[in-house]
Amino acid sequence: MYRECRTAEADVGMLYYLTDTEGTGGRLKATAEDFVVDEVSDGPEPSENGKFTIATVTSVNWETNRLIRMLAKGMRISRERIGYAGTKDKRAVTSQRMSFDCDPSALSRITLNDVSFSDVYQSDHQVRMGDLSGNRFSVTARELDIDDAKTEEIVETSLSQLSEVGGFPNYYGVQRFGTARPVTHLVGERIVRGDLRGAVETYLSLPSDFEDREVSEAREMLSRCDGDFSSVESLPKMMGYESIMVFHLKQNPGDWAGAIAELPSGLQMMFTHAYQSYLFNLILSERMARGMPLNSPVEGDTVIPLDADGVPVHEEPARVTSRNIRLVERQIRRGRACIAGSVFGSDGMLSEGDMGDIERAVIESRKLEPQDFVIPGLPHCSAAGDWRELLCKYSDLKVSYAPGSYTASFYLTKGNYATCLMRELLKTEMNRY
Repeated sequence: MYRECRTAEADVGMLYYLTDTEGTGGRLKATAEDFVVDEVSDGPEPSENGKFTIATVTSVNWETNRLIRMLAKGMRISRERIGYAGTKDKRAVTSQRMSFDCDPSALSRITLNDVSFSDVYQSDHQVRMGDLSGNRFSVTARELDIDDAKTEEIVETSLSQLSEVGGFPNYYGVQRFGTARPVTHLVGERIVRGDLRGAVETYLSLPSDFEDREVSEAREMLSRCDGDFSSVESLPKMMGYESIMVFHLKQNPGDWAGAIAELPSGLQMMFTHAYQSYLFNLILSERMARGMPLNSPVEGDTVIPLDADGVPVHEEPARVTSRNIRLVERQIRRGRACIAGSVFGSDGMLSEGDMGDIERAVIESRKLEPQDFVIPGLPHCSAAGDWRELLCKYSDLKVSYAPGSYTASFYLTKGNYATCLMRELLKTEMNRY
């Protein structure tokens, strides 16, 4: 039986650990340098005098959407003319490939602190979401709850258990929902249910114990507005997106859809995707609760092939039947396929057999239908379904130890969360990730 999670991660559907150790405790990201992410991507092909400028952007302590906004402002171009392959952690040192629909000279206008450019060239093609194979991580845990000898024992035992299964439960990590204020899935649920006012008010005013006092007081003030924001003069600087929404509502009272549409398209997508992620986490947790394997198929399961780089090919799902189950088992053992669960959306894709029963129960208990994920007037919030692997494989794992800390370096394919590997070692509160 899997170990039960008793931290706030359970509130976003992460109900179990695969490992049965106690955990080291501790904190990730005590400094940005404790969480280093290097994107792995071939990038667009170079082309002399190409339309797009391609560059590797290295940033420290920058949230991706805010970084894009400030880059666009500095270059004096629309943020929609900046392409990137995936969002990164804020409190981290990250390197990622981006494209800019402008001349390379525009990069010289950027004077942002802790942002630098390298490997600059031109191409006929831009960087699009998903244009990466994976990320290399170097993650340090500090402020541990136990002594150094016990730390090494727990880490090595936990990694041995993960190695035996071949990976870790592939939950959507806490960053998907907001580490300090896990709210995106709650906003997404309101959107899916057609309650756009509720979505806006949740985003503006739902409090968190982990935010600054100034922000908490601002959210309390917004919660008393009862939909009328005409008297709101200003919000704290760190509430940039909230300020955008409030400004729109002051000019257009009651236009809840318009307030959401004012946000960056990537953030709009994140709301509904976060709710889908929450549902997936519940589905994965229920499979674990039933003691069903993550690395071995049962009839009715959905499996997806892996390409030569180990990246799942979601567009080619197959069903496990009594006739092909032995073949599927061999393919999984050889690293050529993996078991997947439904990321439920407008296409309504579900598995069959016991896994289908789990997926259906989670969706039906929340009275959801596929058409709920088609959001009229907010196309960026609409979301089709997908498949997601239940077990995340990792590679090139190395752990080094120092007094009071340890560092894990490893590679994950795209779309997977380093914190979901580290939580198996730490087993601490989600706000310490």
